Formats: sequence, structure tokens, C-alpha cells
Amino acid sequence: MALSNASTLSSKSVHQTHSLFSSLSHQPSSSLVPSKTHLRSLHPISAVHAAEPAKNPVVVDKPPKTSSPSVPAGSGKWTVDSWKTKKALQLPEYPNESELESVLQTLEAFPPIVFAGEARSLEERLGDAAMGNAFLLQGGDCAESFKEFSANNIRDTFRIILQMGAVLMFGGQVPVIKVGRMAGQFAKPRSDPFEEKNGVKLPSYKGDNINGDAFNEKSRIPDPQRMIRAYCQAAATLNLLRAFATGGYAAMQRVTQWNLDFAEHSEQGDRYQELAHRVDEALGFMSAAGLTVDHPIMTTTEFWTSHECLLLPYEQSLTRKDSTSGLYYDCSAHMLWVGERTRQLDGAHVEFLRGVANPLGIKVSNKMDPNELVKLVEILNPHNKPGRITVICRMGAENMRVKLPHLIRAVRQAGQIVTWVCDPMHGNTIKAPCGLKTRPFDAILAEVRAFFDVHEQEGSHPGGVHLEMTGQNVTECIGGSRTVTFDDLSSRYHTHCDPRLNASQSLELAFIIAERLRKRRMGTQRLLALGL
Repeated sequence: MALSNASTLSSKSVHQTHSLFSSLSHQPSSSLVPSKTHLRSLHPISAVHAAEPAKNPVVVDKPPKTSSPSVPAGSGKWTVDSWKTKKALQLPEYPNESELESVLQTLEAFPPIVFAGEARSLEERLGDAAMGNAFLLQGGDCAESFKEFSANNIRDTFRIILQMGAVLMFGGQVPVIKVGRMAGQFAKPRSDPFEEKNGVKLPSYKGDNINGDAFNEKSRIPDPQRMIRAYCQAAATLNLLRAFATGGYAAMQRVTQWNLDFAEHSEQGDRYQELAHRVDEALGFMSAAGLTVDHPIMTTTEFWTSHECLLLPYEQSLTRKDSTSGLYYDCSAHMLWVGERTRQLDGAHVEFLRGVANPLGIKVSNKMDPNELVKLVEILNPHNKPGRITVICRMGAENMRVKLPHLIRAVRQAGQIVTWVCDPMHGNTIKAPCGLKTRPFDAILAEVRAFFDVHEQEGSHPGGVHLEMTGQNVTECIGGSRTVTFDDLSSRYHTHCDPRLNASQSLELAFIIAERLRKRRMGTQRLLALGL
């Protein structure tokens, strides 16, 4: 969502202000939400695909579809469906091919959810993070669900990201790039294609845009109609996020009002209020000095969306040719990432992503070979464009200290520019005595600290964090200053997939990261003062 009026304000000019508020800028509030009838009745939508291809190339310009023979990884002509010549993992098998084709035709005729210019703006900001001049805060649900879709849930997640952004920006004195795992994060890769309970074996739940989570045969059958509902929910979510970001809710003058009710009297809530009052005083000083606080950079915020590129038929159907640049963009989200299970060099997901111009993430565990990472980055970013590639490391604290240095050195030796980001969630999942999955806050914190330590040791830039979190008062991750215990897990365990940090835990983590950013900034300033 970065755009027109913001385009006149380059990230470089923003940095030169060295202002606390330098990561906020204006975007237009364009609505992409489907009509109420679409949201109310999904079946009629699926039958309403265009009888003829769209004739307006500005909105939807389809690339030619070809069935080229298999070619080496990263070579050969790319088309929107060239991924079909490669091995595709984690994709569902739909029982009704004609119904699937009808749904995909419908989606192809729908408007894009995001716009190419917005994705380009995000790529520019991520390029700043790669150079240590900005910090990425990427967070949201493990997997969005149809059941919990509500304005309150969207608002609460957006609000905790705003709070964390304010904390990080205040401590680090660098722009914070706010990207949500929202408006499209439905599909989930699974380690096992089947799930067994009480002797009954059924296909695994793969996300609400594919099948249902109820443990019965009918629910677990992949249903293409779910893609229509996922599109409608993603568009409506983004529409509300645009309104929050540009309609005054995200104005810095409201910084003291962003606190969530249940966190208000907690330790982290009190710390946040103290910081908010300091920001409020700074705004008062600026106003008294005659500096306007009504500029769009102070009253709106940039906010982008992201999700894992997993369900390739859906992603292909929302790929459009940008009439300005002539490049193809996957218009389902501003940023996409390829997961640990689908990042094979010669795989279908890498083949699809190499041809779209969105900024891309690569999830990396301790299994990643440094040479393989260099090859993957080369395939996805052959022109070495800053901001194009974000490497999201998820490997646990111990592996982070052992494995990450080798990855950093390999990428640096290859001369590649990437944004390094820490995902401290996926490498720290354990099973509680009650059988529920959880993540210890101390383990999450240890991995974040290891990430910063390694970059300090290697002289590279810690570019951001990638978190599974929610603005709701859930009890899914144990620990934190409010001490969620194993016994507390079942009281408010709402996740559809993996455990998320609640608002208090998220804020606590933000304050700790902000302190690391502050120390890093002070160290850099000392070196500059010494002329080193």
C-alpha cells in the first residue's frame, strides 16, 4: 500500500531527516472489497467468470500460456504457467477438474488485490533494510481462518504492529517497514499428507483456502470454491487495513491510544504508555516550534501484506502484467515467500516466483547449504537488485550461531545483496504435556539475540524479524513477563495451526529488540566519531 503521494517522498530523503517518524508516509485508500452479495453467497460467484477474455490490458493483461519442456533450474523462457513443467510439492489434488478450472477463470477475471507500484515501493524499502538503513517488522497469523474473520481481529493485529513499530522506531531511530502476514496467509505446508486420530486416517488440513479443519472425510476434501472465499476475505481485509492506515487511526498523535485493553495494566503496557507519552511530548515540542504535525507522513502509515506462495493455481490466476513496467506481478500480495519445504532449485514454486517482480522471501533452516542458497538467490534475483530477496532464517538459537555465519559469508562472497531477517518462531516449536503445540518465549528471545550477535560478529546488517503473533489475548506461547504456563495453554488456545505470541509477549519482544537496535546505533555513532 505505498503510493501515489508517497512516491514523491523517496526513502533516502526520509532517512536524511533522522526523524523519529521517518517511516510513516501517505498512501491512497483504494477499495478492493467485493460486494456484499459475493461475501454472502459464494457459489454464484464461481459461475460468473467472463465469457470472453478481458479486453483491457491495463487491469488484467494475461501472459501467454505454454507447455514448454522441462529445462534446467532458473533457465528457459518464463511464462505464467511454466511452473507446471516442474515438480510441484504440497499442492492439493482436486477431485473435480472442471470445477477447479471454472474457479480459476473466475479469479482471473477478478481485479488485482494489490498493485504493482505498491510492491515496487516495498522493494525499495527492503533495499534500505539490506543496507542497515531500515528494519522490517513482519508479523501476523500463522494461518488466517474463515471462522475468525472479523474487523476486531484485523484491527487488533494491526494495532499491535503499530505499537511494535513505534517501539522499534523509537529505540532504533530507523524507519520500520510494517508488513503483515495478513490478507492472504491461508495455505499451510504440512510435514505429513495424512493425519490420524483414534485409528481414523484422513488427509491433513492444509489451510482454509484448500480444505476444512474439521476431522471428517467431507471437510478434508480439497474444495476449489474456498479460493473464491479466500480472495473475498483477503480483499476485504486489505480494504480495512487501507482505511486504518490512511484514515487517521495510524496517526502518530494517537500513539497513546493504541494500547490494547487487556494489556493496559501489564508491565509491557506500562512501558509502552511511558514511551507513548515521550513521543507525545516530542510532537508537542515540534508543534510549538512551528513544525507541522499534520503532514501525511505524520497522519498515515505505510503497511504492506505478505503470505507464503504455496497454492500455485491461485497465485497464477492473480498474476497480472503491469502496464507501466511491462513486468509480471503476483497481485495476491505485495510480498511472497517460498517455504522451507518448497524451495527446491528445480521445483515449481521457485520456477513461478522467478518470473514475478514482487519482493520475495526465502525461508531458510539449518538444513540450507550455503552454496545452495547462493544458487537460489541467483535464480530469483539474477540482476542482484537490492530489496528483491529477503532471507528469513528459522533454525533455533544454537543453529543460528553455528550455521548463519556460513550463509552470510557465502552470500557476501558471491556479491549478492539480501535482507537478513530472523524468524524465531518455527525453530522453537515443542509439544506441551497436554499435547498442544507451544513455543517458549525464552527460546524465541534466545534466537533473536543469537541473530543480532552473529550479525555483529560478521559486520552485516540484521534487517528485521518475522513473527507469528496476534493482537488477541491468547495463551499459545509459554513464558514472557506475564508468565503463561503449560497449565494456561488450554484457556485461550485459538490458533488453527501453530502457536502465536500474544500482544503482551509481542510488545515485550519489541522492547528487547529496540534495545539491541539502540546499542547498535550508539556503537555505529561512536565509530563514526572516531573516524573509523
